[in-house]
Amino acid sequence: MKKIINKPSDVIQESLKGFAAAYPDLVRVHVDPMYVRSASSPVPGKVAIVSGGGSGHEPLHTGFVGDGMLDAACPGHIFTSPTPDQIYEAAKAVDSGAGVLFIVKNYSGDVMNFELAIEMAAAEGISVANVTIDDDIAVRDSLFTQGRRGMGTTIFAEKICGAAAQAGYDLQSLAALCRRVNQRGRSIGIALTPCTVPEHGKPTFELPPDEFEFGIGIHGEPGRERRSMTSADDLVETMVRSLLEDPLYERTAREWDPATMAWKEEVTSSEPFQQGDKLLALVNSMGGTPISELYIAYGKLSEICARQGMKIARSLIGPYITSIEMQGISITLLRADDEMIEFWDAPVLTAALQWGV
Repeated sequence: MKKIINKPSDVIQESLKGFAAAYPDLVRVHVDPMYVRSASSPVPGKVAIVSGGGSGHEPLHTGFVGDGMLDAACPGHIFTSPTPDQIYEAAKAVDSGAGVLFIVKNYSGDVMNFELAIEMAAAEGISVANVTIDDDIAVRDSLFTQGRRGMGTTIFAEKICGAAAQAGYDLQSLAALCRRVNQRGRSIGIALTPCTVPEHGKPTFELPPDEFEFGIGIHGEPGRERRSMTSADDLVETMVRSLLEDPLYERTAREWDPATMAWKEEVTSSEPFQQGDKLLALVNSMGGTPISELYIAYGKLSEICARQGMKIARSLIGPYITSIEMQGISITLLRADDEMIEFWDAPVLTAALQWGV
């Protein structure tokens, strides 16, 4: 294992220390318990947005803390959920009295710990709402989830809802928008290599040089099947076809009901893509794939979408939701409406995303 680290056990703390030093005007890093909040939060009258998850996926989520996006992010240890007290303390720190929306990726540890924190915050009198992101079409269940995993739609949700919160949306309107973003997003990922967790010191799986994993998650876990390596065009064609052909998908979501101070279950569905859709597109590096290869993938993606009568209205290309140093890519497509595009275009000032300011 060759990594630019000191002690494996200190990676997260030292990384956050450097992050705070690099962006003193944007973020504040709290050490015990560990969370990152926007330097401008809490904002009077504004709904706060809190997210988080295991480290190793940077810039998700800490890199998206700032004006027009997240108010706070809670980093766990690498590929490990943050604890309920991290999430609870972060929510208290950024709540202005208008409530807190929690955006949670669908991994079992994240869901469990965020739900505990939501109950703690609600008992404290904080108005809360939650949305679980489950856009990964590769699986229905895995070692980490019940249902589809959370992937790139998380970034679309955090940006769009961050702008809506800045524009004055109340908590329930914001949660409804976030649910709609989740319902309209789909992701798929591939890996050319595994990654290495510093404290483990060895790759998360073995992969021959002439094969790739199709349908990987973001925690270094293998995909749903192993295939022979092929050209970039063939790889992207396979990935995009899987996204566009994904059928109607129904999910059961657990949401906090403030009226009863208890959890309720709601059934929602994701409709398939169709001709005439306007899309937000993310071509994402899993950490080790260079930008040049991402542009090759995006070129093929745009060609396929045009062939299918769909227009990519906005795109994002780069390493935004990674799996340490894994070589591979993920593609996320979101069926966008005018409201979503307007909020995507709205100003944002974070370490990882900056425009319009």
